[in-house]
Amino acid sequence: MLKQFLAPKFIVPAVIVGAAAALTAADAAKKSLGYEATSPLIPGTKWHVHDGTRPAPRVVTPAATFSHQAPPPSDAVVLFDGKDLSKWSGPKGDAAWKLEGGYMEVAPKSGSIRTRDGFADFQLHLEFATPAKVEGNSQGRGNSGVLFNGIYEVQVLDSYQNPTYPDGQCAGLYGQSPPLVNASKKPGEWQSYDIVFESPRWDADGKLAKKAAVTVIHNGVVVHHRKEYQGNTPHQRNGDYSKPHAPEVFIQLQDHNNPMRFRNIWLRKLGDYDKP
Repeated sequence: MLKQFLAPKFIVPAVIVGAAAALTAADAAKKSLGYEATSPLIPGTKWHVHDGTRPAPRVVTPAATFSHQAPPPSDAVVLFDGKDLSKWSGPKGDAAWKLEGGYMEVAPKSGSIRTRDGFADFQLHLEFATPAKVEGNSQGRGNSGVLFNGIYEVQVLDSYQNPTYPDGQCAGLYGQSPPLVNASKKPGEWQSYDIVFESPRWDADGKLAKKAAVTVIHNGVVVHHRKEYQGNTPHQRNGDYSKPHAPEVFIQLQDHNNPMRFRNIWLRKLGDYDKP
């Protein structure tokens, strides 16, 4: 009987069953990454907000360095030079993040920090490092964010060999658009963002005249090219432009309970053509 069971006609079905079970398990694991069962569809797409079944961006290995430690141009506003946090504030007044070694680090229960001043239509440079000691997975691993006016987010996450829902991975426009590619570096390595942010505008009647748009270069790799925000970027919901605000926006760095590090942050106002 054993000899008969080991014959090819018995082995093939067993292999097929095993492969099918493996595929089912893989599909289930992928689906568990997101909230497609409970989140709305993103307008103009076939994907839900935080959809774990959305295609993951392909991985691109960035060069060893790009704009890392780039000195600010002559017309830049230096927001953080590694020496003090005077340009930033926290929930209770002064920013309470840890300062050492030329970088700032999220301190436990200190809250997100934001620039004291607001800016419209600008080029932003900043560098960040996710924790070298890997703890957690998906959204629980090296999570932070760069938010404009606290509502338009470019996600910061440890996305090096760390599957998550694609619109929440590093450099994603949170809950809306994954990056074109995954250009993340290893945990603990310094990474760069070079961002061009264009502020939204409303007319005198409060009607939206221009959506916010962003260009993002992550570690020297273009991951968004003048991509429009569909609105603000809430968790598990679609955003909108229902609350008009001034073009000048503050820049917020998010405390997501991970000891993230930031350094070398500066900004340039874009200005207009033919207006020196």
